[in-house]
Amino acid sequence: MIKVGIIGAAGYTAGELLRILIHHPETEIVSVQSKSHAGEAVHVAHADLYGETELVFSTGLDADVDLVFICSGHGKSQHILDEGVIPGKAKIIDLSADFRLKSKEHSFVYGLPEINKETIQNADKVANPGCFATCIQLSLLPLAQANLLNEDVHVTAITGSTGAGQNPTSTTHFSWRSNNASVYKAFTHQHLAEIRQSLNQLQNDFDHPIHFIPMRGAFTRGILAACYLKMNKGLEEMEKLYQDFYSSQPFVHIWDSTPDVKQVVNTNKAILQIQKERDQLLITGVIDNLLKGASGQAVQNMNLMFGLEETTGLKFKSSAF
Repeated sequence: MIKVGIIGAAGYTAGELLRILIHHPETEIVSVQSKSHAGEAVHVAHADLYGETELVFSTGLDADVDLVFICSGHGKSQHILDEGVIPGKAKIIDLSADFRLKSKEHSFVYGLPEINKETIQNADKVANPGCFATCIQLSLLPLAQANLLNEDVHVTAITGSTGAGQNPTSTTHFSWRSNNASVYKAFTHQHLAEIRQSLNQLQNDFDHPIHFIPMRGAFTRGILAACYLKMNKGLEEMEKLYQDFYSSQPFVHIWDSTPDVKQVVNTNKAILQIQKERDQLLITGVIDNLLKGASGQAVQNMNLMFGLEETTGLKFKSSAF
């Protein structure tokens, strides 16, 4: 059994991890750390887990942990590592943005299994991808592999409120978000850097702009991304390209109808549709931002790091939202 610890265990992504790992056949949760909830039962922060577990939030980690998930939010992970609270033998999966970009200053592997599976299998430290980044990368990677990203890329994508975390803000609380929509961080979203990093990994000469318009949606979870660019190849050729690229990837599916968020909410799936209108190629992708875009993908990476079948513990459709 893999002995698992979670740091920052009171938030949305940690809650999703707990829901998966409680029923995962190869894991034992030994530590759930939270400074704000230390000494309280886990169901105080994650009410849907009442009756599912008797775990209690702690101030630290068990010395015997084999793997630690860091769920403490962006900008905090390096400080956690510097504190030395993680046992030296433990592998790490960080769900923040802190180590997603390659650097000589850290040894984290970028945890997108669809292009880095073998590297993840041999890694001790994995940086879990961002939610928007996951959906957009999955929509574009086959084109990069075929050296077909030779035009500006346009992306319009909408996300549920859980993508902004558990603490309410002026743009995430229900009374503002309900029956509303808005654009934010147009052309400057922080996930653009990791998206470009992965595209350049497959097509190193890609240097065209990615025009990304992120939107806030009036729903709790899920992402829908519409990516389009000029393309002189036919629809049938493009569909075959995507089918071939993802033929060995268990969570990515190419569909011949327009996908919607409800198809993937509470799953670790990504569904893509390829369309062609005159000289424009449109790829529509949907994922659950908290699962394939965060905690589900983190468990997928854990499975790979410990030599398990990639899908172990992830064939489900149930959650609190």
